[in-house]
Amino acid sequence: MELRDRVALVTGAGHRVGQAIALALGGRGMHIAVHYNVTVEGARETAAQLDQLGVRSQLFQSDLTNRESPDQVVEAVAAAFGGIDVLVNSAAIMRRTPFGEITAGDWDTILALNLRAPFFLAQAAAPFLKRRQGSIVNIADLAAYETWPGYLPHGLSKSGIVHMTRGLARVLAPDVRVNAVAPGTVLLPDDWTDRDRERLNRTTPLARQGSPADVTQAVLYLLEADYVTGETIIVDGGRHVRV
Repeated sequence: MELRDRVALVTGAGHRVGQAIALALGGRGMHIAVHYNVTVEGARETAAQLDQLGVRSQLFQSDLTNRESPDQVVEAVAAAFGGIDVLVNSAAIMRRTPFGEITAGDWDTILALNLRAPFFLAQAAAPFLKRRQGSIVNIADLAAYETWPGYLPHGLSKSGIVHMTRGLARVLAPDVRVNAVAPGTVLLPDDWTDRDRERLNRTTPLARQGSPADVTQAVLYLLEADYVTGETIIVDGGRHVRV
């Protein structure tokens, strides 16, 4: 796929990895629909940097845990930009939920944002993507492949993303390619400490933390690799191959 002058909807583009992806796509000449929920200042900063890159951007606020939001966001973006070429499902929540303390509210919120919303965004965007031979990239997580006792609903949601990626790749072929990236430690959760960072570095085969740029490189590859679909690229410094 030639990316220049194409339109990408990036969810969660107001901070962290979603923001990095939006800026990387803008750097390739894509026009960006910047979705955010509460990170309004971050979304404005994303748009300001995209403006400096000389591409078009527009902000779209929505709480994707609401059932109607995916359809509404896709319709608004398609109306504003005249269509959609790429959907990047990056918006997610990573909430510590120790077993025995998990509530139905925790479960519903995590699964609604991390899994239900990406599916229905993809379903809503599919007609627009098919018209333009477009592409979807889902942001999964290393938690899809490991067992993290303090984050069971999160891991379940990201395992679902991996399966969803394969399923959508099958049902949307040959018109739309669907792939995913599963990052490891590229950004620590905000409440983690330097001690946590040191422990992760010691237990990572490449002995260091990654960066959002490592994720964006994988996203760009998947968008440009026209013969790749149904694939999840793990970007984790080798943590998934530890003994």
